[in-house]
Amino acid sequence: MKRVRPIVGLPACEKFIPPNPFYAVGEKYIRAVAEGAGALPFMLPPLADWYNLEDLLARLDGLFITGSPSNVDPDRYGGPAAREGTLHDPARDATTLPLIRAALESGVPVLAVCRGIQELNVALGGTLHQNVQEVPGRFDHREDKSAPIDEQYGPAHDVELVPGGVLANLFEAERISVGSLHSQGIDRLADGLSVEARADDGQIEAVRVEGATAFAIAVQWHPEWHFWDNDQSSRLFTAFGDACQARARAGTNKSRHENLA
Repeated sequence: MKRVRPIVGLPACEKFIPPNPFYAVGEKYIRAVAEGAGALPFMLPPLADWYNLEDLLARLDGLFITGSPSNVDPDRYGGPAAREGTLHDPARDATTLPLIRAALESGVPVLAVCRGIQELNVALGGTLHQNVQEVPGRFDHREDKSAPIDEQYGPAHDVELVPGGVLANLFEAERISVGSLHSQGIDRLADGLSVEARADDGQIEAVRVEGATAFAIAVQWHPEWHFWDNDQSSRLFTAFGDACQARARAGTNKSRHENLA
């Protein structure tokens, strides 16, 4: 049987590169989808309610919710006003939150990382800490921005995987070391999410969607960074790619895959 190349949507961020606004997806995310998951990356501009979500999701075999320097606006989860200077992306919020809910309802495989896990939690009714480092008992999960980029994305702390969970079984491990580049993090876990991993300070680092009909996992770290050098990251993207391929093979619109493969 010919291997089908699934189509994976990646919601873009809105960025201002003077003198014009741009929509952008980081190269590391695109490469992880293409080479790690074996899928065709398809950028989704943050056009909010311009989309017909049912039609859009019928054309996708997977959804990858990426990280971003911006934070989810606290208005989206009833949090206190953000501090002055906090970077937000209202166009992305307006696009990803309803898109995530619709994807889960439609059985589209979903993988979310960093900002993505936060968006998943908010989309399903959870809340966020805006500054994890200021929560009593929590570590400082932010990166050292003065360090070389490889150090920023390198291993920063361990996470404990929930025994018998999806990730513990996938990684065949009880603990793994992950990168840590975030100040925002899950506070109240949304109904319908189960914890898959925690840091030693108790911060939730990975979740799965309970009762999902397809792959639906989110992690706080960055598995896309040099995924080819990390066994757990490679396994995660392979599992996501396999789920997307299964949806592609089962799809009714075969021509779009034949033309793009």
